[in-house]
Amino acid sequence: MILATGFLLGGFLQAFLKRLLPDSPARTFFTMAARGEFGPVKCNLLVIDFTLGPVGVEVSLLSVLGVLIAYLIARSLF
Repeated sequence: MILATGFLLGGFLQAFLKRLLPDSPARTFFTMAARGEFGPVKCNLLVIDFTLGPVGVEVSLLSVLGVLIAYLIARSLF
C-alpha cells in the first residue's frame, strides 16, 4: 500500500513539474523516466482462456522520491 501511494504521489509530482517548469535541463532531469514493459502473456486454463498485457512500469526520480516520502509518513504513523 505504501509503494502504491508513493508511486502515485511521485507520478503526480512528475506531471505537476512537467507543467510548471519551463523547458530546461532541470525539467529534463526531474521528469526523465525509465520504462519497462512485457507482454502480452497468454494463459489457457482449458475452461478459460485470457491474455494479459502488455504491462508496463515507468520509474522516475520523482516516483522514487514519492515512495520515500510515503514510507517516512507511514513510519511516523505506525
